[in-house]
Amino acid sequence: MSLWVRFKRWVRSLFGGAIAALEDPRLILEQNIRELNDQVPKMNENIATVKANVLLLQKEVRRNEQEVGQLVARIKAAIQAGRDDIAQQYAVQLERTRETLARTKEQLQYAEAAYEKALQVKQAFLREKERKIQEAKEALRAHERAKWQAKVADALEQFEVGGLDQTHEEMIQRLREETARSEARLELALDSVDLEALKIEKDAEALRAAELVRQFKLEMGLLEPEPRPALEAPAPEKTVEPAREGEETKTIGRQRTR
Repeated sequence: MSLWVRFKRWVRSLFGGAIAALEDPRLILEQNIRELNDQVPKMNENIATVKANVLLLQKEVRRNEQEVGQLVARIKAAIQAGRDDIAQQYAVQLERTRETLARTKEQLQYAEAAYEKALQVKQAFLREKERKIQEAKEALRAHERAKWQAKVADALEQFEVGGLDQTHEEMIQRLREETARSEARLELALDSVDLEALKIEKDAEALRAAELVRQFKLEMGLLEPEPRPALEAPAPEKTVEPAREGEETKTIGRQRTR
């Protein structure tokens, strides 16, 4: 291997590595998407040119066919009029026009085939363009996710390396201790208060408030007064029926016997 070849290879490896290091895949993919989209108008312009050629050839074919028809009619008219010389001149023009018509039709066939092929190429290009754009967008989204994951990983590493984990746990422990002290003070304060007396007072206040509301309802006619309990009726007096004469005599006799 010559010295010059080795030198060129060294230069390519040196600058190639530098260029590769400067390349940003995200920016390159975005540029590729823009270039793919920019190619569509150019392709449409080329297809329009092919279509215009087809239209021109179709008009030329129609014009030649009309000219052939006119020449045939003139030849027939000249023959009927006995002017073979004029018919011969028209016959020569007819022959040239038919040759031109045949060539134009052949060109039209090629132009139409080229137009159909251009449309097929365009459809294939659009499908491939859409596939490449979707692939590039997915790669860009994956790149963004990877960048976010890298930031999270850096943050976790900083927690561990910079001593943030230890500080974090220490602050949490201090807050827990302060919370425990506050709860203990609250329990001591509650122990020194007669909760039962407070509860009784609260219940009494609720009963008094309910009675006041009931009085208001009585005054407003929303409640009927409670009926008072009825007094007990006096027991009926026992009446002594008069004894019959026989029974009275027996009673007196028994009293005397005693």
